[in-house]
Amino acid sequence: MTEKPPLPGDEERSWLGEGQSESQLAAALSPDGVETDEADRPAWDSKLQYVLAQVGFSVGLGNVWRFPYLCHQNGGGAFMVLYVVLLLVVGVPLFFMELAAGQCIRQGSIGVWKHISPKLAGIGYSSCMVCFYVALYYNVIIAWSLFYMGNSFQYPLPWEQCPVDVTTNDTVKECANSSPTSYFWFRKALDITNSIDESGEFNPIMTGCLLAAWAIVSLAMIKGIKSSAKVMYFSSVFPYVVLFIFLIRGLMLDGAIEGITYMFYPKLELWGEVQVWRQAATQVFFALGLGYGSVIAYSSYNPIHNNCHRDALMVSGINFMTSVLASLVVFVVLGFRAKNIALNCVAENLGLLSNMASHGSNQHWWPWFNMTDPSSVPLAEYREWYSHYGSLVGPNITDCDLEEEMNKGVEGTGLAFIAFTEAMALFPASPFWSTLFFLMLLNLGLSTMFGTMQGILTPLMDNFSLLGRHRTLLTVSSCALGFIIGLLFTQRSGNYFVTMFDDYSATLPLIIVVVFETLSVAWVYGADRFLDDIEIMLKWRPPVVYKYLWKYVCLLAMVGLLAASLLRMVFKRPTYTAWDQSTGSEMTLQYPSWALAMIGLLILLACLPVPIGYIHSMLQNRGRPSAGPEEGGGQEMHREMYSKCDSSEQLDSGSRRAPSEEDDTRPRTSFLPLGTDHYRLLPQQEDLEDEEEEDTGV
Repeated sequence: MTEKPPLPGDEERSWLGEGQSESQLAAALSPDGVETDEADRPAWDSKLQYVLAQVGFSVGLGNVWRFPYLCHQNGGGAFMVLYVVLLLVVGVPLFFMELAAGQCIRQGSIGVWKHISPKLAGIGYSSCMVCFYVALYYNVIIAWSLFYMGNSFQYPLPWEQCPVDVTTNDTVKECANSSPTSYFWFRKALDITNSIDESGEFNPIMTGCLLAAWAIVSLAMIKGIKSSAKVMYFSSVFPYVVLFIFLIRGLMLDGAIEGITYMFYPKLELWGEVQVWRQAATQVFFALGLGYGSVIAYSSYNPIHNNCHRDALMVSGINFMTSVLASLVVFVVLGFRAKNIALNCVAENLGLLSNMASHGSNQHWWPWFNMTDPSSVPLAEYREWYSHYGSLVGPNITDCDLEEEMNKGVEGTGLAFIAFTEAMALFPASPFWSTLFFLMLLNLGLSTMFGTMQGILTPLMDNFSLLGRHRTLLTVSSCALGFIIGLLFTQRSGNYFVTMFDDYSATLPLIIVVVFETLSVAWVYGADRFLDDIEIMLKWRPPVVYKYLWKYVCLLAMVGLLAASLLRMVFKRPTYTAWDQSTGSEMTLQYPSWALAMIGLLILLACLPVPIGYIHSMLQNRGRPSAGPEEGGGQEMHREMYSKCDSSEQLDSGSRRAPSEEDDTRPRTSFLPLGTDHYRLLPQQEDLEDEEEEDTGV
């Protein structure tokens, strides 16, 4: 028989034993060796349902509007190669770790880390706090999608043309200085102020849309995974249908090939920049949803012998391929948009040249192509002429560079609500394509939102029996609280707060959470012990390379990412992009002091549970008498406490008994229950404990 290796240090019993006795987290075994979990714990109806839920959570808006931007800003194909490398050596191992921990212990994020040690319970509470932050602003984006989808059912689309000022009978100045799509977004949708200091009144339309968004989430989550999983069949699959439709349609557009070429052209020299590595690692981290607790919550509803290793590889692969698919769609459409802008530029310049020709001007640099028909002039031919004679024609005639338009990279809301809407307005039957696009954004947001809410509700229901008995009330109350706090984002300056939460409220706390998660599994609990438990669960042992990835590579990568993020915040004062109504353009402003204090408070509140949990556990243990033997012998005694049973070894049927209350108070050094194929007390330890019971009269 192979002995279970001891935990490092002399406080093994306090690190693991108390967490188990207090929380009662592991499932018990019935006398006949069959696993028995909590009677009311839900489970997935099928493997497909579970995979769709995990994919729906991990594949979100970031795959559509963040990954393509990073790809095109950081070297195109070179960034993709770097992303895949980091995904394999950091992302997949950490994702597998969270899946296995949740499936082993069958608890939410609070219960999982409390099971390893009560000192680490704060990790789970930090995950819940970050999930709540994300839920607050993520649902605002869903509200925006609802607003745009509602405005798509009209022809022409309201953002196709600038409105006319009825008093002057001229085009509205703000729209004339920018573009119809920018004007509609900043003035009609957000009615935005000039800075975060000007709060402005509430936007009634967006407040109504936010209420509708929270109502949808509440109804879908009201029965837990039983209700949300049914919605997942549509919300997780529909975005792929839309992306493929957009890709097929986009490939037929003029400029599509130029967009794809621009996206994949590799710039390997950018690998030498630290910023590129930081952004790639951050995208891997957020794309898989690490640290939120949602991955753990979803996997906790799995059967104990589910192949979570295959799930980790499959979901990670689907996530990456979705990012590539979304990038193709984005660059096909942006290539079409850039080509249209460049061709319009050619037409304007040829109009100016024709005007010069009508006044009798005749120079040696005169174009050799037909200026009276701009549509017949290829972009490449015009640019060739301009490269030779551009310096002679005066400042009014400009270059029309398609690549320059592509370089104006847009991400986030700028991509979805400005650039993409502008391109779709040029499509035939534009209302149809607009409705389809925003319905896709709505479903991408909802599937991620369900996972985020599950990361809040599951740990609370698992660890507080009162909340677990009132699942519906907890769900509705959480959504109502989210709506009330979310009113911060529906005032006229709300978009600036969305940017603040997106940039700062989750990044540092999540990285800190994952650092502690990796430490607790790889070093506190022990990577070998964790692999032993996974071997029992999967009936085969994962490759030993995971041990070294968890202990060294992943941990160092996350600490490096944390350091890079902290240094960036310290040396580069946080800024945000504001809209100037008078000029109709964007400008970069620094956050005021009160906003910096708010950012610091958000980060502090999310990180605080980790040290508070540790201190609380230390104070609880301080007054307790040590039950262990003298120092020096304690570790050896603990080493002999449990032994791994050989899978072929059959315990005497007479020795099998139902778990008693006394069993629950004994230290347990395994994630899994102590059953026939798991771990049992060695005979000498059983005799010793029997003698102790006689002495104490138990």
